Amino acid sequence: MKVFIKRIYEPVAKSDGFRVLVDRLWPRGLSKSEVKLDLWLPDLGPSTALRQWFNHDPARWKEFNRRYFAELKDKTALLTAITEQAKTRSVTLLYSAKDEEHNQAVALRSYLLQLQDKQGHI
Repeated sequence: MKVFIKRIYEPVAKSDGFRVLVDRLWPRGLSKSEVKLDLWLPDLGPSTALRQWFNHDPARWKEFNRRYFAELKDKTALLTAITEQAKTRSVTLLYSAKDEEHNQAVALRSYLLQLQDKQGHI
């Protein structure tokens, strides 16, 4: 499974494949007409309460992952929208956070890879 992550503000590349925005909120400073997206899954982002609690604090990263993974267990249909695409092409999870190491796209990619390891395929 080829799942990549990328800030939505970076230029579009052919290698991005299927582009999915995984932020709950629309990225600041961008209009929907100027963003090349195949899919926006706002409900796949962390809950508002979790997002506000985390507040992009690296010290909370481990606990954020634990809580976010618990939320993702109830979002099978949304995850399937990504995993089905990943069977045949690259998928790029797009996010708007400035922190490239501690954001929901990084956590979501990790979750998807763990899911693949458990199931043996995706």
